[in-house]
Amino acid sequence: MRNKMQGKGKALLVFLIPLLLFLSACVPQPEKIAYGTDGCHFCSMTIVDKIHGAEIVTEKGKVFKFDAVECMINQLKETDTATISLFLVNHYERPEAFIDATKASFLISENLPSPMGAFLTAFEDRAEGERIKAKEGGQLYTWKEILSKLNSKHVPDLP
Repeated sequence: MRNKMQGKGKALLVFLIPLLLFLSACVPQPEKIAYGTDGCHFCSMTIVDKIHGAEIVTEKGKVFKFDAVECMINQLKETDTATISLFLVNHYERPEAFIDATKASFLISENLPSPMGAFLTAFEDRAEGERIKAKEGGQLYTWKEILSKLNSKHVPDLP
């Protein structure tokens, strides 16, 4: 009886392990940017700035990397946004760390240059953006506001 139970347990494991691996592979996840190696999907420049990078992750898990938030936003003009699961931007105060772009605040300040010249930097929340704005000057925007300012045709459909 004990051998039958052990046999059923092994069979269950043989079934569950591949299933769990398959399901975890379907969850859209960001990829770490290889700074100095990865290229921007939009402009093809090498991504070197650890503060201004961005990523789009599709529902199928395909990752598109960008050297600046403005490149990601420009790419949206050519992308079916319904297929996008994650919009991610680098965090100003924690370089290389990603934050949800749809919840971030964005500062345009000529005192904070970005790789493509839009002077656009992302912050995790409005309070953090306001604190840096007080030091550096500029104008603070929400996700939808920055999309509108940079003329993305997809503003109404995005979160």
